[in-house]
Amino acid sequence: MDIMVERGAGLDVHQETVVATIDGQGIRKATQTFGTFTGELERLRDWLKANGITHVAMESTGIYWKPVFNILEADFEVILVNAQHIKHVPGRKTDVTDSECKLLRNGLLRGSFIPPSDIRELRDLTRYRRKLTDAMSAEKNRVQKVLEDANIKISSVVSDTFGVSGTAIIEALLAGELTAEEGPVLSTTECCYEHAGEIFHL
Repeated sequence: MDIMVERGAGLDVHQETVVATIDGQGIRKATQTFGTFTGELERLRDWLKANGITHVAMESTGIYWKPVFNILEADFEVILVNAQHIKHVPGRKTDVTDSECKLLRNGLLRGSFIPPSDIRELRDLTRYRRKLTDAMSAEKNRVQKVLEDANIKISSVVSDTFGVSGTAIIEALLAGELTAEEGPVLSTTECCYEHAGEIFHL
């Protein structure tokens, strides 16, 4: 079988260790284990560079591959491979790193698409924003349920319980500073002013 990559490396990434195997023309096949702290990953990078490695393959296991990928992507062609794909490629060995290295050099690995770093950062930010939005919606629903359980009908007299008027009423209630007579004073709309007193008729 033709060799497509002269010098390559296979990585087996775990939570606390990264096992790396290198092989290729002009270098001796070797395996080393590194930690996953930044300093150790930089030592892995330097070791690969010192041996003239150009391509690196690793499985996309959980989230552990991300720090490794971030440190290596600037200096190597990093191929992130689905573990199921490796299992079904002929010639796979039991040793993960040796298998990845061999399959990589023979051009038998199909890498997953990894967006550029700026796109990955934007995607992470967007996902985090969505989580915050979902959390805020859940909290609003919880507050609305507490108000309804207490028979405080703010949603019946204001269009938005968490708008200016609704928020002012809720904050005054929490501070113990609001009575049925004072409710209309906090209202900013005619509708709310007309019906605000009804909120407190329990």
